[in-house]
Amino acid sequence: MAPQSLAGEVGPMKTLKYPLTYGLLSGLVIILTMLTGILLSSRESFFSSEWFGYLVMLVALTFIFVGVKRYRDVERGGVIKFGAAFAMGLAIAGAAGLAYVAVWEVYLAMTDYAFMDEYVAGIIRARQAEGIAPAALAEQVAKLEELRANYANPLFRVPMTFLEIFPVGLLVSLVSAALLRNPKLLPATVSAQR
Repeated sequence: MAPQSLAGEVGPMKTLKYPLTYGLLSGLVIILTMLTGILLSSRESFFSSEWFGYLVMLVALTFIFVGVKRYRDVERGGVIKFGAAFAMGLAIAGAAGLAYVAVWEVYLAMTDYAFMDEYVAGIIRARQAEGIAPAALAEQVAKLEELRANYANPLFRVPMTFLEIFPVGLLVSLVSAALLRNPKLLPATVSAQR
């Protein structure tokens, strides 16, 4: 099969199935893992740490690599340029981010938006346990109260939630595009091409 040289040669519906499939899979893996960690553990555990969260995102966003490779092999005849691969990676990352935001918003609504109250209370308890000075604690409480007020506004919360995941997706998209533009890396098999 001859490689397709122009992105326009691949129909928009065929192109759209990759971000939807791989982005939604990625987003659902991330949010389900995060919610499981929140529900099964205390705030101070590894499952609720930022490191764990970003590790889960990185692992789940490997669906970007898989989706771009599949797109390269099936729709592009095993050959893809960096720009087309990067664009597909960004589309998958965007779909993953939207899935992440949507499920998080549903979780917040189902829990009566209690997350931020629990988050603020947990940080205050942790600072008090550390023996922080009363003036420093009062300053942190003021910042946390401002965050709580902002978080109640969906125009603040939704972009903030999206930006938790998208930079990781951007990085994975760049690496995937750089690697997969080389047709010799994990070359397409005849069955993958059709």
